[in-house]
Amino acid sequence: MRSFLSRAGAWLYRRAENVIALLLGIMFLAFIATIVGRYVFNYPTGAMYELTVVVWLWMVLWGAAFVLKESEEIRFDLVYSAVGPRVRRVMGIILSAALLILYGASLPGAYKYVTFMKVERTDYLHIRRDYLYSIYILFLVAILARYAVLLWRELRGKGEEAADPTKVSSGL
Repeated sequence: MRSFLSRAGAWLYRRAENVIALLLGIMFLAFIATIVGRYVFNYPTGAMYELTVVVWLWMVLWGAAFVLKESEEIRFDLVYSAVGPRVRRVMGIILSAALLILYGASLPGAYKYVTFMKVERTDYLHIRRDYLYSIYILFLVAILARYAVLLWRELRGKGEEAADPTKVSSGL
C-alpha cells in the first residue's frame, strides 16, 4: 500500500510541476505578445498584460502549495542549525501550530471574500474574480494540510534534521 501511495504521490507531484511549466509557457508567450504588440505594432495589449499577471498569480500560489518542498522554503537555517535537536523540535512544533492557527483563522474570511468577488470581472479578459482568486483557497488548504503533517511529525519526534551546509538546497 505504501508503495502505491508513494508512486501516486510522485505522479501527482510531476503533474503539479507540469501545470507550473504550462503556466510559465503561457506567461512567457503573453509577455512576448505584449512586447510585440506595443513596440512592433504600436498597439497596447492590455489583455496580454492582464493574462501575464493572472498566470503569475496562479503560478506562484500553485507552486507554493503543490510543488515547493518544505526543505526548499526560505528559512533561517543559521539559527535552526545552530540549536540542538530538542530545540529544533520545539521550534518546529511552535511554527507549525502558529501557522495552522493563523492560516486556519484566515480561511473562513478568505473564502467569504473569494465567493463575494463573483460579482467582479477583470478589465480586459472579463474573468470572474472568484475564479481568479480561487487559487488562494487551494493554497490555504494545501498549506494547512502540509503544516498539519509537519506538526504531526514533530510531535512524534520525526521532524527534519538540521540543514547540511554542503547541500545546494540548504539555503546557506
